[in-house]
Amino acid sequence: MTIQVRTFQNKILKWYKKHGRHHLPWRITHDPYCILVSEVMLQQTQVDRVIEKYKEFIGKFPTIHILAHAQIEDVLRAWFGLGYNRRALFLQRAAKYIIENFKGVFPQKVEDIEKLPGVGSYTARAVCAFAFNKPEIFIETNIRRIYIHHFFSSTSSRVLARDPDGMGRKMNDKKISDKDLIPIVEKTLYKKNPHLWYSALMDYGSVEFKNILNPNKKSKHYSRQSKFEGSQRQARAYILKNILAHGSASLGDIQAWLKARPSTKKHSSISIVRRILKEMEQEGFLEVKRGKWVVKTQF
Repeated sequence: MTIQVRTFQNKILKWYKKHGRHHLPWRITHDPYCILVSEVMLQQTQVDRVIEKYKEFIGKFPTIHILAHAQIEDVLRAWFGLGYNRRALFLQRAAKYIIENFKGVFPQKVEDIEKLPGVGSYTARAVCAFAFNKPEIFIETNIRRIYIHHFFSSTSSRVLARDPDGMGRKMNDKKISDKDLIPIVEKTLYKKNPHLWYSALMDYGSVEFKNILNPNKKSKHYSRQSKFEGSQRQARAYILKNILAHGSASLGDIQAWLKARPSTKKHSSISIVRRILKEMEQEGFLEVKRGKWVVKTQF
Protein backbone atom coordinates (compact mmCIF):
# COMPACT_ATOMS: atom_id res chain seq x y z
CA MET A 1 0.00 0.00 0.00
CA THR A 2 1.48 3.35 -1.05
CA ILE A 3 0.51 6.29 1.10
CA GLN A 4 0.75 9.76 -0.41
CA VAL A 5 0.86 11.62 2.89
CA ARG A 6 0.83 15.19 1.61
CA THR A 7 -1.93 14.45 -0.90
CA PHE A 8 -4.11 12.87 1.76
CA GLN A 9 -3.52 15.69 4.25
CA ASN A 10 -4.28 18.35 1.66
CA LYS A 11 -7.50 16.61 0.67
CA ILE A 12 -8.79 16.51 4.26
CA LEU A 13 -7.65 20.02 5.20
CA LYS A 14 -8.99 21.59 2.01
CA TRP A 15 -12.37 19.95 2.60
CA TYR A 16 -12.44 21.12 6.21
CA LYS A 17 -11.60 24.70 5.32
CA LYS A 18 -14.64 24.81 3.05
CA HIS A 19 -17.14 22.50 4.77
CA GLY A 20 -15.96 22.07 8.38
CA ARG A 21 -18.18 22.73 11.38
CA HIS A 22 -16.01 25.55 12.69
CA HIS A 23 -18.89 26.89 14.77
CA LEU A 24 -18.96 23.98 17.24
CA PRO A 25 -18.44 25.52 20.70
CA TRP A 26 -15.72 23.04 21.71
CA ARG A 27 -13.79 23.91 18.55
CA ILE A 28 -13.24 27.50 19.64
CA THR A 29 -11.68 26.73 23.01
CA HIS A 30 -8.45 25.15 24.21
CA ASP A 31 -9.67 24.82 27.80
CA PRO A 32 -9.00 21.15 28.66
CA TYR A 33 -11.93 21.04 31.06
CA CYS A 34 -14.38 22.20 28.37
CA ILE A 35 -12.88 19.78 25.88
CA LEU A 36 -13.17 16.90 28.36
CA VAL A 37 -16.86 17.76 28.85
CA SER A 38 -17.42 17.76 25.08
CA GLU A 39 -15.58 14.48 24.55
CA VAL A 40 -17.56 12.73 27.28
CA MET A 41 -20.84 14.13 25.95
CA LEU A 42 -20.06 13.07 22.39
CA GLN A 43 -19.59 9.42 23.37
CA GLN A 44 -22.46 7.53 21.70
CA THR A 45 -24.37 10.80 21.13
CA GLN A 46 -24.92 12.79 17.94
CA VAL A 47 -23.30 16.21 17.63
CA ASP A 48 -26.61 18.02 17.09
CA ARG A 49 -27.93 16.72 20.41
CA VAL A 50 -24.77 17.69 22.25
CA ILE A 51 -24.41 21.34 21.20
CA GLU A 52 -27.13 22.87 23.39
CA LYS A 53 -26.52 20.51 26.31
CA TYR A 54 -22.81 21.36 26.21
CA LYS A 55 -23.59 25.09 26.33
CA GLU A 56 -26.03 24.55 29.19
CA PHE A 57 -23.61 22.37 31.15
CA ILE A 58 -20.63 24.71 30.73
CA GLY A 59 -22.86 27.67 31.53
CA LYS A 60 -23.90 26.07 34.82
CA PHE A 61 -20.52 24.50 35.66
CA PRO A 62 -17.91 26.70 33.94
CA THR A 63 -14.91 25.44 35.92
CA ILE A 64 -13.53 22.28 37.45
CA HIS A 65 -14.02 23.69 40.95
CA ILE A 66 -17.67 24.59 40.40
CA LEU A 67 -18.47 21.15 38.98
CA ALA A 68 -16.59 19.35 41.75
CA HIS A 69 -18.57 21.11 44.48
CA ALA A 70 -21.96 21.00 42.79
CA GLN A 71 -24.87 18.93 44.06
CA ILE A 72 -25.17 15.62 42.21
CA GLU A 73 -28.83 16.40 41.61
CA ASP A 74 -27.91 19.63 39.79
CA VAL A 75 -25.31 17.85 37.67
CA LEU A 76 -27.81 15.17 36.64
CA ARG A 77 -30.48 17.76 35.84
CA ALA A 78 -28.07 19.62 33.55
CA TRP A 79 -27.08 16.34 31.89
CA PHE A 80 -30.52 14.80 31.54
CA GLY A 81 -31.56 14.17 27.95
CA LEU A 82 -28.15 13.00 26.74
CA GLY A 83 -28.51 9.46 28.05
CA TYR A 84 -25.85 7.25 29.63
CA ASN A 85 -26.15 9.32 32.81
CA ARG A 86 -23.14 7.65 34.40
CA ARG A 87 -21.05 9.92 32.22
CA ALA A 88 -22.23 12.90 34.28
CA LEU A 89 -21.16 11.21 37.51
CA PHE A 90 -17.78 10.35 36.02
CA LEU A 91 -17.25 13.96 34.95
CA GLN A 92 -17.91 15.24 38.44
CA ARG A 93 -15.66 12.58 39.94
CA ALA A 94 -12.95 13.56 37.44
CA ALA A 95 -13.27 17.18 38.59
CA LYS A 96 -12.91 16.11 42.22
CA TYR A 97 -9.91 13.94 41.33
CA ILE A 98 -8.15 16.87 39.63
CA ILE A 99 -8.68 19.05 42.71
CA GLU A 100 -7.50 16.36 45.10
CA ASN A 101 -4.55 15.04 43.09
CA PHE A 102 -3.45 17.91 40.80
CA LYS A 103 -4.32 20.92 42.98
CA GLY A 104 -7.10 21.87 40.60
CA VAL A 105 -4.82 22.17 37.57
CA PHE A 106 -5.84 20.01 34.61
CA PRO A 107 -3.05 17.49 33.88
CA GLN A 108 -1.33 17.63 30.48
CA LYS A 109 0.13 14.11 30.24
CA VAL A 110 -1.87 11.25 28.73
CA GLU A 111 -0.96 8.90 31.57
CA ASP A 112 -2.27 11.41 34.14
CA ILE A 113 -5.48 12.15 32.25
CA GLU A 114 -6.15 8.40 31.98
CA LYS A 115 -6.26 8.29 35.79
CA LEU A 116 -9.41 10.41 35.81
CA PRO A 117 -12.60 8.44 36.56
CA GLY A 118 -14.36 7.36 33.37
CA VAL A 119 -11.53 8.49 31.09
CA GLY A 120 -9.95 5.93 28.79
CA SER A 121 -7.15 5.89 26.26
CA TYR A 122 -9.09 7.57 23.45
CA THR A 123 -10.51 10.41 25.56
CA ALA A 124 -7.14 11.16 27.20
CA ARG A 125 -5.41 11.43 23.83
CA ALA A 126 -8.22 13.46 22.29
CA VAL A 127 -8.02 15.98 25.14
CA CYS A 128 -4.26 16.25 24.66
CA ALA A 129 -4.67 16.88 20.93
CA PHE A 130 -7.52 19.38 21.16
CA ALA A 131 -6.49 21.22 24.34
CA PHE A 132 -2.70 21.09 24.16
CA ASN A 133 -2.21 20.52 20.41
CA LYS A 134 -0.11 17.43 21.08
CA PRO A 135 0.47 14.93 18.23
CA GLU A 136 -1.22 11.99 19.94
CA ILE A 137 -2.46 8.97 17.98
CA PHE A 138 -6.04 7.82 18.46
CA ILE A 139 -9.01 6.44 16.56
CA GLU A 140 -12.74 6.95 16.93
CA THR A 141 -15.62 5.97 14.67
CA ASN A 142 -15.32 8.85 12.16
CA ILE A 143 -11.54 8.54 11.89
CA ARG A 144 -11.84 4.78 11.47
CA ARG A 145 -14.37 5.32 8.68
CA ILE A 146 -11.97 7.54 6.72
CA TYR A 147 -8.93 5.31 6.98
CA ILE A 148 -10.79 2.16 6.04
CA HIS A 149 -12.35 3.90 3.05
CA HIS A 150 -9.15 5.51 1.78
CA PHE A 151 -6.56 2.85 2.56
CA PHE A 152 -8.53 -0.41 2.62
CA SER A 153 -10.64 -0.31 -0.51
CA SER A 154 -13.01 -3.10 -1.50
CA THR A 155 -10.11 -4.93 -3.14
CA SER A 156 -7.35 -4.26 -0.64
CA SER A 157 -9.58 -5.15 2.32
CA ARG A 158 -10.22 -8.65 1.02
CA VAL A 159 -8.00 -11.68 0.90
CA LEU A 160 -7.75 -14.16 -1.92
CA ALA A 161 -8.21 -17.85 -1.25
CA ARG A 162 -8.32 -20.80 -3.63
CA ASP A 163 -11.72 -22.36 -4.05
CA PRO A 164 -12.23 -26.02 -3.03
CA ASP A 165 -11.42 -27.54 -6.41
CA GLY A 166 -8.37 -25.33 -6.95
CA MET A 167 -9.63 -24.20 -10.35
CA GLY A 168 -10.23 -20.56 -9.56
CA ARG A 169 -10.19 -17.90 -6.85
CA LYS A 170 -12.85 -16.35 -4.69
CA MET A 171 -12.91 -13.28 -2.50
CA ASN A 172 -13.34 -13.61 1.28
CA ASP A 173 -14.14 -10.66 3.51
CA LYS A 174 -11.39 -9.74 5.94
CA LYS A 175 -12.21 -7.60 8.96
CA ILE A 176 -9.86 -4.72 9.61
CA SER A 177 -8.42 -4.15 13.08
CA ASP A 178 -7.44 -0.81 14.55
CA LYS A 179 -3.95 -2.31 14.76
CA ASP A 180 -3.93 -2.18 10.96
CA LEU A 181 -4.98 1.47 11.00
CA ILE A 182 -2.78 2.92 13.74
CA PRO A 183 0.48 2.94 11.68
CA ILE A 184 -1.33 4.81 8.88
CA VAL A 185 -2.92 7.28 11.28
CA GLU A 186 0.54 7.92 12.72
CA LYS A 187 2.18 8.27 9.30
CA THR A 188 -0.43 10.74 8.01
CA LEU A 189 -0.78 12.84 11.17
CA TYR A 190 -0.53 16.57 10.44
CA LYS A 191 1.92 17.32 13.24
CA LYS A 192 2.00 21.07 12.62
CA ASN A 193 -1.49 21.36 14.05
CA PRO A 194 -3.04 18.20 15.55
CA HIS A 195 -6.03 20.20 16.87
CA LEU A 196 -6.89 21.30 13.34
CA TRP A 197 -6.14 17.88 11.86
CA TYR A 198 -8.34 15.85 14.15
CA SER A 199 -11.16 18.39 13.86
CA ALA A 200 -10.94 18.03 10.09
CA LEU A 201 -10.85 14.24 10.23
CA MET A 202 -13.86 14.00 12.49
CA ASP A 203 -15.94 16.35 10.36
CA TYR A 204 -14.90 14.73 7.11
CA GLY A 205 -15.73 11.27 8.45
CA SER A 206 -19.06 12.40 9.88
CA VAL A 207 -20.37 14.66 7.10
CA GLU A 208 -18.81 13.43 3.86
CA PHE A 209 -19.74 9.78 4.42
CA LYS A 210 -23.45 10.24 5.15
CA ASN A 211 -24.64 8.94 1.79
CA ILE A 212 -22.34 5.97 1.25
CA LEU A 213 -22.20 2.48 2.71
CA ASN A 214 -20.55 2.74 6.11
CA PRO A 215 -16.90 1.58 5.76
CA ASN A 216 -16.88 0.79 9.48
CA LYS A 217 -18.82 -2.39 8.73
CA LYS A 218 -15.47 -3.77 7.59
CA SER A 219 -13.97 -3.12 11.02
CA LYS A 220 -13.42 -5.76 13.68
CA HIS A 221 -14.63 -3.18 16.16
CA TYR A 222 -17.94 -2.43 14.46
CA SER A 223 -21.08 -2.90 16.54
CA ARG A 224 -24.56 -1.43 16.51
CA GLN A 225 -25.75 0.60 19.46
CA SER A 226 -28.34 -1.36 21.41
CA LYS A 227 -31.96 -0.21 21.08
CA PHE A 228 -33.02 2.24 23.79
CA GLU A 229 -36.79 1.90 23.49
CA GLY A 230 -37.98 -0.83 25.84
CA SER A 231 -34.51 -1.43 27.29
CA GLN A 232 -33.50 -1.44 30.93
CA ARG A 233 -31.51 1.71 30.15
CA GLN A 234 -34.80 3.42 29.36
CA ALA A 235 -36.34 2.14 32.62
CA ARG A 236 -33.37 3.47 34.61
CA ALA A 237 -33.57 6.84 32.86
CA TYR A 238 -37.30 7.05 33.55
CA ILE A 239 -36.81 6.24 37.24
CA LEU A 240 -34.13 8.91 37.55
CA LYS A 241 -36.22 11.48 35.67
CA ASN A 242 -39.19 10.95 38.00
CA ILE A 243 -37.15 11.01 41.19
CA LEU A 244 -35.55 14.28 40.05
CA ALA A 245 -39.04 15.65 39.40
CA HIS A 246 -40.67 14.42 42.64
CA GLY A 247 -37.70 14.58 45.01
CA SER A 248 -38.18 11.04 46.32
CA ALA A 249 -40.05 7.83 45.57
CA SER A 250 -41.15 4.65 47.31
CA LEU A 251 -40.86 1.22 45.73
CA GLY A 252 -44.59 1.39 44.96
CA ASP A 253 -44.19 4.76 43.26
CA ILE A 254 -41.43 3.46 41.03
CA GLN A 255 -43.38 0.34 40.10
CA ALA A 256 -46.39 2.48 39.20
CA TRP A 257 -44.28 4.75 36.98
CA LEU A 258 -42.84 1.81 35.09
CA LYS A 259 -46.18 0.02 34.72
CA ALA A 260 -47.82 3.13 33.29
CA ARG A 261 -45.62 3.13 30.19
CA PRO A 262 -45.84 0.30 27.63
CA SER A 263 -42.10 0.56 26.89
CA THR A 264 -41.06 0.14 30.55
CA LYS A 265 -43.84 -2.12 31.84
CA LYS A 266 -41.80 -5.30 31.41
CA HIS A 267 -39.25 -3.92 33.91
CA SER A 268 -41.83 -3.24 36.64
CA SER A 269 -41.76 -6.50 38.63
CA ILE A 270 -40.59 -6.22 42.24
CA SER A 271 -37.46 -8.28 41.62
CA ILE A 272 -36.37 -6.27 38.58
CA VAL A 273 -37.11 -2.90 40.20
CA ARG A 274 -35.16 -3.86 43.33
CA ARG A 275 -32.20 -4.97 41.20
CA ILE A 276 -32.24 -1.76 39.16
CA LEU A 277 -32.41 0.38 42.31
CA LYS A 278 -29.57 -1.56 43.91
CA GLU A 279 -27.42 -0.99 40.83
CA MET A 280 -28.25 2.72 40.82
CA GLU A 281 -27.30 2.94 44.50
CA GLN A 282 -23.98 1.20 43.89
CA GLU A 283 -23.21 3.46 40.92
CA GLY A 284 -23.78 6.61 42.98
CA PHE A 285 -27.10 7.82 41.57
CA LEU A 286 -29.46 7.05 44.45
CA GLU A 287 -29.58 6.48 48.17
CA VAL A 288 -32.35 5.52 50.58
CA LYS A 289 -33.64 8.03 53.11
CA ARG A 290 -36.58 7.28 55.40
CA GLY A 291 -37.58 4.33 53.25
CA LYS A 292 -37.62 6.26 49.98
CA TRP A 293 -35.14 6.62 47.16
CA VAL A 294 -33.62 10.06 46.54
CA VAL A 295 -30.78 11.33 44.39
CA LYS A 296 -27.55 10.92 46.30
CA THR A 297 -26.25 14.18 47.74
CA GLN A 298 -22.51 13.44 47.90
CA PHE A 299 -19.97 10.91 46.63
